[in-house]
Amino acid sequence: MLRKSLFPALIAALLTAAAVVIAPPAQSATAPVRIMPLGDSITAGPGCWRAKLWHRLQTTGYTNIDFVGGVSDGGGCNPGYSYDFDHEGHGGYSATGIADNNQLPPWLAAARPDIVLMHLGTNDMWGGYIPLSTKLAAFTKLVGQMRANNPAVKIVVAQIIPMAQSACATCPADVVALNNALPAWAAGLTTAQSPITLADLWTGFDAVADTVDGVHPNDGGFQKMSDRWYPALTQALGAASASPSASPSRSASPSASPSRSASPSASASPSRSSSPSASASPGGSRCGASYRIVSSWGGNFQGEVSVTNTSTAASSAWTATFAFANGQQVTQSWNTTLTQSAAAVTARNVTYNGTLAPGASTTFGFLATWNNTTNAVPTVTCTLS
Repeated sequence: MLRKSLFPALIAALLTAAAVVIAPPAQSATAPVRIMPLGDSITAGPGCWRAKLWHRLQTTGYTNIDFVGGVSDGGGCNPGYSYDFDHEGHGGYSATGIADNNQLPPWLAAARPDIVLMHLGTNDMWGGYIPLSTKLAAFTKLVGQMRANNPAVKIVVAQIIPMAQSACATCPADVVALNNALPAWAAGLTTAQSPITLADLWTGFDAVADTVDGVHPNDGGFQKMSDRWYPALTQALGAASASPSASPSRSASPSASPSRSASPSASASPSRSSSPSASASPGGSRCGASYRIVSSWGGNFQGEVSVTNTSTAASSAWTATFAFANGQQVTQSWNTTLTQSAAAVTARNVTYNGTLAPGASTTFGFLATWNNTTNAVPTVTCTLS
């Protein structure tokens, strides 16, 4: 009887030992979540909200992430801590232009994002030419392209930061009109598989005190952007299962707070060039520059110049020069201090984008008039110091 009672215990012990021996090895760590910051110069040049957001995520437990995109800022934000340089910000680009020219699909194919952070619309505001319905249609097309690339992509869309009336008389009200329309737009497109979350970057942002030119944020403005991106992004990352530190309190979204409304009165959107026109800079091996016409309409056009540090040392400042051949006249610029004398244009860095690491680039943009007949692309020369 004693031997019989010990037999089942012996078998159980042997099975337990076998289970320990044949247990599968621990699985490798989960692949990092790929996050694409998508936007214009507010994201690209220098777009230091990205550095601040990355740092906050890392220090609050969200470490298994990877910022992705085909552009790198080369560490130009110099925040005093490391961050992920990659993004998909393109200075001077508009939502309608990206949608019309189908520029997003190849960016998505290369970056393969799990989450997209989109701050677009600022460059669609200039002059009040583009109707609100056209902007929303562009947003819808971009969402469709994101889902074609990844049916389960999570999309965080910004209610964009305000623009000062000193920079553009019609823009402040048009920004409010777009931001007010986004909640209903997002609700109509969101799905369980691919949710759309809004990040309210408008509320609490001062278009004068928090920018360098009424459009582009200063360091305080970038901090405010980071603070507003954080809760929306952590929600997309699965904030309910994590325990990050508390984020700043939030006030009402622009759909409730601004009293201004009304969309632009113009009915026709500007035509856009199908591809950029570029000219190589003769500035030698230290600096490269390219020029492109982003869009043109009714005697006006939007141009963009990219400046790249092709040397082996960091720059502290840059200057780009070119001359128009057809009487073009700059009326407004951003990301630069720009002067024009007759045909000659000189553009210099502003305080936040003069420092370029080797291989890093920055962009500046401008609006100008032209004769509606010829708009020749000038050769750009740039120098670093």
